[in-house]
Amino acid sequence: MRPSSAVHPAPVFSLSDVLMLLVALVWGTSYGVSKQALSFYPVLGFLAVRFILTFVLLLPVLWTAKTLERRNAIGGGLPLGALLLAIMLCETYGVAHTKAANAAFLISLCIVLTPFAEWWLLRRKPGGTALVCASVSLLGAALLGGGPDAQLGFGDWLMLAAAVLRAIIVCVTSRLMWQRPAPALALTAVQCGVVGFGCLMLALVTPNGLPPLPTDPTFWYATAYLVLGCTVFAFFASNWALNHSSPTRVALLSGTEPLFGAVFAMLWLGEHFGVQAWAGGALIVAASMWAVLRRGSAR
Repeated sequence: MRPSSAVHPAPVFSLSDVLMLLVALVWGTSYGVSKQALSFYPVLGFLAVRFILTFVLLLPVLWTAKTLERRNAIGGGLPLGALLLAIMLCETYGVAHTKAANAAFLISLCIVLTPFAEWWLLRRKPGGTALVCASVSLLGAALLGGGPDAQLGFGDWLMLAAAVLRAIIVCVTSRLMWQRPAPALALTAVQCGVVGFGCLMLALVTPNGLPPLPTDPTFWYATAYLVLGCTVFAFFASNWALNHSSPTRVALLSGTEPLFGAVFAMLWLGEHFGVQAWAGGALIVAASMWAVLRRGSAR
């Protein structure tokens, strides 16, 4: 008699795989949308508005959670929120000082760093497939960014710092979710509260403070998209996927983010790309798909 696994083979794409590809899509577009919103409001004020609104939306989830789950969400969400605050500051200031496409490809370097962060923080030695896919993704990101002729400015270095912190946070989230099980949305609420009110406090202590909120509908459309799509959905999906997959696999699947970012920057912001850049995007997608098809080796 055949084993049950032969009769009912596991699907190539799991729910966590699909969610992470959708996260890559919305995060890829977030750089162009954020760049547009930043033309109306400064970085700290923009982040405060975005994440405080998200916190308010998710507060009922946190409030109605079971006592132990709420404690776990707060206990895990505070340190994760501090890490997320650092990431968002680096990313958003980076987006303000570089092209949207550059931001998208540079942040993808966390794909290369995550297997090593997982090895360091979680004592999980990466498999050969994960390392090869990460290397191919790095090559694709380099081509997407201009190859050997690429020039890194202040914003680019900030995006590199964000990539390092992203690699760390996926591993720390995985460990904390295992140690302190909590609903993904409740954990996201705490993280967003830390980021939003942290940015508000930083803005209030700066010499110029914050100007009045923008009245242009474009700013609020962009903010709504970032709150609902790039924060509520994306952070919930990422936290859920990290609880059902490995940090390396999650990072590899999000490797399609720079391709989505490049396409969106071309269509929305009018940025242009050559054959070399498109070849880099194809390598990133190919590496991510390879990771999915070789899921047994990548885990």
